[in-house]
Amino acid sequence: MVVMSIAGVDPSAGAGVFADLKTFQAHGVYGCGVVTALTAQNPYKVYSINPIEVNYVEEQIDAVLDAYDITYIKTGMLYSPEIIKIISEKITEYNLKAVVDPVMVATSGGDLTKDDLASALNKYLLPKSILTTPNIAEAEKLTNLKIKTKEDAIKATEKIPCNSLITGGHLDGINTMNIDDEITIEKQELLESDNLHGTGCNLSSAIVANLEKGFDIKTACFKSFDYVYEAIKNGNYGTLIAEL
Repeated sequence: MVVMSIAGVDPSAGAGVFADLKTFQAHGVYGCGVVTALTAQNPYKVYSINPIEVNYVEEQIDAVLDAYDITYIKTGMLYSPEIIKIISEKITEYNLKAVVDPVMVATSGGDLTKDDLASALNKYLLPKSILTTPNIAEAEKLTNLKIKTKEDAIKATEKIPCNSLITGGHLDGINTMNIDDEITIEKQELLESDNLHGTGCNLSSAIVANLEKGFDIKTACFKSFDYVYEAIKNGNYGTLIAEL
């Protein structure tokens, strides 16, 4: 069982490719990592970003897929519309099933992308994806809607051009799923914690791992909610071994 993350590098390893690989391992699947950008950051501040050239992102993807038979991938920080376009082309070329974490702003508040990323995601990548997992701020950028209530979140999912899970960390713990045009609301207890850096990365990579293990999208989401909740509670992303 092999999966792939396409995302940026966070040297503190709480988010990005390093975090994804730890989550894949915790779920018992082998993870490959394609790097879209280098960052100097920690859980509290983004210092700088050094994007990888588009052609080199493409070469990394081709190198991995030349060696491994991969079906499920996740994307995280993609930085630019040009990188988004090449990934959308690779999804078609290799018949990949993508879970998109539309990372635009770090938990610390630092901007991680160029302008017009939301429009590029909507145009090129999301229509070819099986699921996207935005938080409230990201969903607002993707839909141009303000999300203050559960009803707002439901309306937003209907504007996103693929299955969607709008996470509820900033909406009283209300997770809003629209899978195959069926709305499911899952309310989770919110935990007081300083261990929130990379929660979106870990959730989306857990979903990909569970999909690779044979679960359907909705079940994969529910199992991943539990994994992230326990990881926040125990402060140990990636070292928490998921129930296999």
